Amino acid sequence: MRIAEVVGTVTLSRAHPSLAGGRLKLVVPLSLAELAGGGRLPAEEFVVFDELGAGIGSRIAVSEGREAAMPFYPDVKPVDAYNAAILDEIQVDADQLHRQ
Repeated sequence: MRIAEVVGTVTLSRAHPSLAGGRLKLVVPLSLAELAGGGRLPAEEFVVFDELGAGIGSRIAVSEGREAAMPFYPDVKPVDAYNAAILDEIQVDADQLHRQ
């Protein structure tokens, strides 16, 4: 699971019927240094399926790969990344950061 920040919304003219009720969000993964208050590092954006209603600027927990589809089992949804949680607060231990 990774932490990411929502930077946009993906709009489709047509979508698979199983995706009804959710939205596709464009997110940027965050590094440990960024979570500790460091500057933004370049990272490649990716698309996440969101049923929780995350907005632009929200920090979310992202489940990826096979685990992203497991909340829908036994139904099948063609997703590779899923918003598992909207995070209210993130605390990073500065001592832990310096040990790496």
